[in-house]
Amino acid sequence: MFRLQPIFFVVGIMVIIIGVSMMIPAGVDLFYGNPDWKIFAQASMTSIGLGGMACLACRSEIGPRVTARQGYVLTVFSWIAISLTGALPLWFSSLELSFCDAVFETVSGLTTTGSTILSGLDALPPGLLLWRSIMQWLGGIGIIVTALALLPMMRVGGMQLFQMESSDRSEKLSPRIRDMALQIVVIYVLLSLVCMVLYRIFGMNWFDAINYGMTTLSTGGYATSDLSFAKFDSSLMLHWVAILFMFAGGLPFTAYAVLARKRDFRAISGNQQIRLFCLIIAVLTGLLTVRLLHISDDGFFRSLTMAAFNLVSVITTTGYASGDYLQWGPAAIMLFFFATFIGGCSGSTSGGFKMFRLYVVFTGLRAHFTRLRSPSAVVVSRIDRHEITSDIYNAVTVYVFLLTISYISVSVALGLTGLDLVTSMSAAATALANVGPGLGPIVGPAGTFQSLPDAAKWILDVAMVLGRLEFETLLVLFMPAFWRD
Repeated sequence: MFRLQPIFFVVGIMVIIIGVSMMIPAGVDLFYGNPDWKIFAQASMTSIGLGGMACLACRSEIGPRVTARQGYVLTVFSWIAISLTGALPLWFSSLELSFCDAVFETVSGLTTTGSTILSGLDALPPGLLLWRSIMQWLGGIGIIVTALALLPMMRVGGMQLFQMESSDRSEKLSPRIRDMALQIVVIYVLLSLVCMVLYRIFGMNWFDAINYGMTTLSTGGYATSDLSFAKFDSSLMLHWVAILFMFAGGLPFTAYAVLARKRDFRAISGNQQIRLFCLIIAVLTGLLTVRLLHISDDGFFRSLTMAAFNLVSVITTTGYASGDYLQWGPAAIMLFFFATFIGGCSGSTSGGFKMFRLYVVFTGLRAHFTRLRSPSAVVVSRIDRHEITSDIYNAVTVYVFLLTISYISVSVALGLTGLDLVTSMSAAATALANVGPGLGPIVGPAGTFQSLPDAAKWILDVAMVLGRLEFETLLVLFMPAFWRD
């Protein structure tokens, strides 16, 4: 029998985590004398209360483990619950946002998309700015992974829950999911702290350093200024710190854990999806640098910095902007559009297609053309000394199909709300890939999503969660056979 008690218990844990996190911006607003601290405190108590009641009501009924089918429902329900509760401070704050706008900003933060409906960020209360960053930081590593690391009483069996939320099936670091999740969380926290300290050393104040540190490694892209990273245009070293940690966020965290455990740098240097990731970034950065040298009077180092920063920001789905790259010409615009879909490595905080799948596609094409030339040839494709089986090829094929169908569907749905072609297509791409800024004057790097109709924002909410969960986890719930015993 399909039991809901374990699902509501774990969802309650997620809501409690969100509620406890709200106490941090409440304390910041109280310190600065901003009245919004009361809103955060009330939202925190509400979230903790609702989560606590769910846990207490289902505590004795959770059973020994969460099954695979329960895991799918749990993952989706968790994202719905934390999105609604996380929106409470924004909805009741002094910004006077509509419920639709508050949910959009929250979903964009938790999925690390980075699209925003807010403007005038420089004048916003510090607590609200910090809350946006905290949501992206929590969403970057995955709230489910955090919960598994901190709350062993959840008794989740196997890898299924972590895999559903993060899509990382590359390596089992530990036979116990809690141990593996804890390793990843510790690495994530340490890298975040290092990023914050480096930002402070190279010129940011502590408030900006903390906020940008959280949204850089999480590849989220929320900023404390309408200028995004252009606020620090005079400091190229800050741009390189951002490049380094956006790149770090685009690498698989399982590789960091292997490196920490075995002290073997081949976990990074020998990883084939990491090598492909580096190659693509190097080639595209070189092309953009040449383009900037051709159209501007900037020197080589500044052109290289701007090209690398914006390219890494887009390809890791962070979404920072150090200027309007739509002014770089049609060739650069097309390059950025396709980079939107690429994404980082599997098991990273990035969204997008992911390097693992891209590598599988390349090896599959190579094997196919080899068999065309020599039909009797036996071709065995490998990645990191592991054979790429037919199951992996099938999974990548299904993903490509779902991505294509989802992109077409979301683009058409946005068009039906009255948006123009460029806005519809780029908004769909940026939502499904969890990038943030799109193309065009409305949702481009110099614009916001505020002017979009509410219907379009709800569609993009679904698209952002769909992209974060990588389609299968959400879409499987719409199959009638899934619900039959």
